[in-house]
Amino acid sequence: MHHYLDFEKPISDLEGKIHELKKIAGEDESIDTSDEVERLEVRAKEATVEIYSKLTPWQKTQVARHPQRPHFQEYAAGLFTDFTPLAGDRKFAEDAAIQAGLARFRGMPVAVIGQEKGNDTKSRIKHNFGSARPEGYRKAIRVMEMADRFGLPLITLIDTAGAYPGIGAEERGQAEAIARSTEMCLNLKVPIISVVLGEGGSGGAIAIATGNRVYMLEHAIYSVISPEGAASILWRDSTRAKEAATNMKITAEDLKAFGIIDGIIEEPVGGAHRDADLVIDRTGGIIADALKDLSSRKGEDLRKERREKYLSIGRSL
Repeated sequence: MHHYLDFEKPISDLEGKIHELKKIAGEDESIDTSDEVERLEVRAKEATVEIYSKLTPWQKTQVARHPQRPHFQEYAAGLFTDFTPLAGDRKFAEDAAIQAGLARFRGMPVAVIGQEKGNDTKSRIKHNFGSARPEGYRKAIRVMEMADRFGLPLITLIDTAGAYPGIGAEERGQAEAIARSTEMCLNLKVPIISVVLGEGGSGGAIAIATGNRVYMLEHAIYSVISPEGAASILWRDSTRAKEAATNMKITAEDLKAFGIIDGIIEEPVGGAHRDADLVIDRTGGIIADALKDLSSRKGEDLRKERREKYLSIGRSL
């Protein structure tokens, strides 16, 4: 069953009527509802195009968090072959919020790191809703070191509300692990291509998103803090998240204008969850183009370009 967001009610009403008419026709073959179904399908498509052509930042936040939006595992299955996951940080434990390993991307050996939120109650608990603990970032560092040692391009897929802020995570050095992961990204001498799939939340995202090329899906968000968190700090009222989202400039369009990301990957009308195969294919094309552009560059040049890119952010603002 499709999950509809609050602002999608006009679409929900139309598609609900279409479903009812198709059910009636299926139960009684003497009733022809094809003309009415076709008319409603046109209206539903028009309503979807109209609504999604003028989404507010808060509505984009809702789309980025859509429970049926494709996550890391769907992208990994669609983009990579021979994916071999690597587990554990060799210090404390395995963290399923961060998935990492070695694979082939269109025949090319690569290293892959991504955040997995899960798609049902059991898997969401297993992956801690995509919020990694220190051992997750230390596992990411281990894979980054391996990529650098063997000259493997690194592809990172970001989708997290932020790093896990629990007491245990803080006791085990959450901030230090994030800083080390970010530092490792800056020091690698291999191409790094990063894609924000849904939410790019704070240091939990930047720890694996400090790439030579950073892309966002059209309805993804990328911010230093969640809108709810910002509202709680600024106004001590998390219900003002909608206002915070508008003022924080968290959409792909805003971040492209600021020079923080390098490009926007167009989503199907209605969001990535409407056609996962299409958006995964588009993402693969963007990654392939970026790898082609970066693969001929020397390692030291890649490292220098990446460091200069992040040090220059904000200078012209």
